[in-house]
Amino acid sequence: MDVLDVARWQFGITTVYHFLMVPLTIGLSLVVACMQTAWWRTGNRKYLAMTKFWGKLMLINFAMGVVTGIVQEFQFGMSWSEYSRFVGDVFGGPLAIEGLVAFFVESTFLGLWIFGWERLAKPVHLACIWAASLASTASAYFILSANSWMQHPVGIVFENGKPRLTSIWAVLTNNTALAAFPHTMAGSFAVAGAFLLGIAAWKLHKRADDDREVWFTSLRWGGWISVAAFAAVAITGDVQSKLMFQQQPMKMASAEALCHTEQPASFSVFAVGDVSRPDCENVKSITVPALLSFLANSDFDSKIKGVGELTTEYRAKYGTNYPVDPKLGELSGKPIDYTPLLPVTYWGFRFMIGFGVAAAGAAVLALWMTRRKRFPANPWYARLALLGIAAPFLANSTGWIFTEMGRQPFVVVPNPTGVDGVFMFTARAVSGGVSAAEMLTSLILLTLVYGGLAVVEVYLISRYVRGGIAGVMPAQKESTKDADVLAFAY
Repeated sequence: MDVLDVARWQFGITTVYHFLMVPLTIGLSLVVACMQTAWWRTGNRKYLAMTKFWGKLMLINFAMGVVTGIVQEFQFGMSWSEYSRFVGDVFGGPLAIEGLVAFFVESTFLGLWIFGWERLAKPVHLACIWAASLASTASAYFILSANSWMQHPVGIVFENGKPRLTSIWAVLTNNTALAAFPHTMAGSFAVAGAFLLGIAAWKLHKRADDDREVWFTSLRWGGWISVAAFAAVAITGDVQSKLMFQQQPMKMASAEALCHTEQPASFSVFAVGDVSRPDCENVKSITVPALLSFLANSDFDSKIKGVGELTTEYRAKYGTNYPVDPKLGELSGKPIDYTPLLPVTYWGFRFMIGFGVAAAGAAVLALWMTRRKRFPANPWYARLALLGIAAPFLANSTGWIFTEMGRQPFVVVPNPTGVDGVFMFTARAVSGGVSAAEMLTSLILLTLVYGGLAVVEVYLISRYVRGGIAGVMPAQKESTKDADVLAFAY
């Protein structure tokens, strides 16, 4: 197996796993801050119980997110050193700021919030969770700024074969980042909303009568958050896709398996056949006429270039073959395939939308069925609500897979609306001094460790969910022999 393939699998697995934690932490931390604000303003015990219960689950997820995120920092230097050398001058600023925000501001105020119950004045303690949650949001923005530069290079000049940063402000206000950030935040709230809805529905099904008001309110919060988040995802997703049609037309043509240029272009709802072939000769699609043209340019009659025409343009502009270079391994001197893996981009785009719609539909159904403050007695509803937690997680993950794999074979995409001509092939980004065996060993070990961490997180969350409100607001006892290991936080 080629080093490049193993390195991509390694980074893909660790990134997708880490990103399961990120949206839940961002969304849930802001929701918990709102819950504590409601308690501070009203004095209602149910909001205090909600703050402590959902806050405990947020802390477990936050800890796992930190552990899995640190590994990626090492991968930049160990597996992708050539990439790090290329983008280092640009990424140094945003990633340094992100580190300061995440590991100093976020962690400091989260620590004060954990240990500050009954020690800090209520307004100060409330300010701590808001500071931590907003720092988490800011941290996400700086990461997205760096990622968006890979999609749309700006704020640099190209000198001696490398980009040199000339304006950090241009990087931070990159229109790609400004579009990606609200879309990511909406996805984070969708995850948090489904998390609240699913767990609360399960607790209501288990007839936790003493805390029924807590669970019912949590379910309603989760439903409304999910509905609002999906609406925001749809709006921000439309803005983002219009930018992608301008900046990365090959990615969007691949998302539609649009092999041939069309005017007007139809939107493919569902395809039957082999979408992996760039000629699409065996593909039959259910389409909506002219919709793709409208989604791309707000014009039902605009022309959308297909994979075939774009491939010809890319070959003329960026070359037909990789350079002859031993560092490129098996790709040295070989023809460049500018077409992303069509089945991944095509189906990834549809899974992203499909899982999002499913999560929104479940939220609307939950709000409708509980409009009279009654919970359905049918056990299947609670089970489906619990399973529904996975839908926005899968939507987020498939969306990121589509975004990252859709720009292949580039790790830094040449962009005519940014600084055109600044690009890097993924094949050139991998570390040259690492063997396939070493890379494969680290891939296997990291996958096993991450699998173990997944078991730990599911176990801890399941344990504290079963414990319910009593587990976070226990009666005072003289003995602490059997105290909850996270009791110090409450």
